[in-house]
Amino acid sequence: MSPSAPWSPEPAALPAASLAALLHQRADERPLATALRWHEPGQPTPAPRWSHLTFGELDQHARAFARSLADHHGVDRNDRVAWLGLNHPGQIALLFALARLGAMLVPLNHRLSPTEWAGVLGDCRPALLVHDTALAAPARTLAHPATLHVDDLPVDDTMDTEAPDNRDQPALLVYTSGTTGAPRGAVHSQANLLANMAIAAQVQGMSVQDTVLTVLPLFHVGGLCIQTLPALSTGAQVLLHSRFDAGTTLRSLREDRPTLTLQVPATLQALTTHADWDSTDLASLRAIWAGSSLLPAPLIQACHARGVPVCNVYGSTETGPFSIALPPELAASHLGSCGWAAPGVQVTLRDPAGMSIQPGEVGEVWVRAPNVVRHYWPAQPACDADGFFHSGDLARQATDGSFTVVGRAKDMLISGGENIYPAEIENLLVQHPWVAECAVVGQEDPRWGEAVVAVVVLHEGADTDWVPVLQAFLDGRLARYKWPRRWHRVAALPRTALGKVQKPAIKALLDGAAGT
Repeated sequence: MSPSAPWSPEPAALPAASLAALLHQRADERPLATALRWHEPGQPTPAPRWSHLTFGELDQHARAFARSLADHHGVDRNDRVAWLGLNHPGQIALLFALARLGAMLVPLNHRLSPTEWAGVLGDCRPALLVHDTALAAPARTLAHPATLHVDDLPVDDTMDTEAPDNRDQPALLVYTSGTTGAPRGAVHSQANLLANMAIAAQVQGMSVQDTVLTVLPLFHVGGLCIQTLPALSTGAQVLLHSRFDAGTTLRSLREDRPTLTLQVPATLQALTTHADWDSTDLASLRAIWAGSSLLPAPLIQACHARGVPVCNVYGSTETGPFSIALPPELAASHLGSCGWAAPGVQVTLRDPAGMSIQPGEVGEVWVRAPNVVRHYWPAQPACDADGFFHSGDLARQATDGSFTVVGRAKDMLISGGENIYPAEIENLLVQHPWVAECAVVGQEDPRWGEAVVAVVVLHEGADTDWVPVLQAFLDGRLARYKWPRRWHRVAALPRTALGKVQKPAIKALLDGAAGT
């Protein structure tokens, strides 16, 4: 790691020996301090049982859940329990309860179809499916042999307060988004989650004085592991929204005064273009953290203009996901960068043969760290023999040690013998006021091998003769050999249930159009 990195390369100490021990320690230290406040957009008041939980109550709920799951539902060590619901305090209590039993939580992406849910359930075969009220009807359609409403789990019974040391037990099974194939389940051990909490809390400077606003879905490691669990691990308070709503989020920023929040490009776009953005007091926020390797510059600048730094976090489902981070004090000077390898995280860039690259060259990001999973479900290795996870992302490292992601290895184009990275072109195009979003892909071409193709979604009011305008915008900003040779306008880009652009679907669409 570069000596100019803004933190020590040494990892932070784990917050506890196990997840159950962690929660019990916080409950013992601060039993009456607020751990979770829950809000359901569109509902005047959430269920009283869940609207406000202290650390003492959250620990009691987790212990009561654990006893009931073991005694009445037969959940045992190494079993899986699926969750189908919106963001809910019961999901967090369930994670800690299962950790006490040495079992795994499998959060289902509520945006998937019943067929896709059935595929995940068929792959991991959970002992029980727990759901909330919002997803009760879809849960029943799955015809899982054992289905339970979260409100049917007791919260006033207690289990032995001694927390077993299950740090090496698997605790969380999260399925990847499957942009290029069938989703795979990444198996996070308790030690992985604890290490990620320590790393994320250290880099973000979390303390008991913080209030974290969580609006991103907890079925993904971004929403669960970048801020929510790290905040709880330090004794901070979490404001949990059942789902993202731009107006509700801005109102929470005004009224609840959180100090930190995590967003992604789509939610930042919704916030910064909302009618209440300019009038919302953001003074309580010391940073907005963003869970995306590539952030459009206009979104960052809109936040910086309001005095709030946007700090990027790079990672994946398999890496914790806290791997590379950009701290607030360097957010303005390193626009577009992901920052530096987090404490205790080793990042190296390699060529296609697995060899180290020269400074300034583009290489694949390899990550080795205590928060990186070791295998996919049930027993497929996730790392190489040396413990490195091969991310498939391409990046450059600057002389100061910071990393900038330029795209996915599978997305790289070779046009006219030159390597071209789509993200570089996409990040420029979205800076034009006419461009809402765009994707750059390669299309087979007899002359160039691959032709660079820009597929764009334009805002209303864009001129019908928009291509020359965008070409002129690129002039002087991008080498001409990287310019798109073909342009297509679409109403929307195809995306996965996690909001990731599906480039194979775009290529198929283009190939189909060419064949008609």
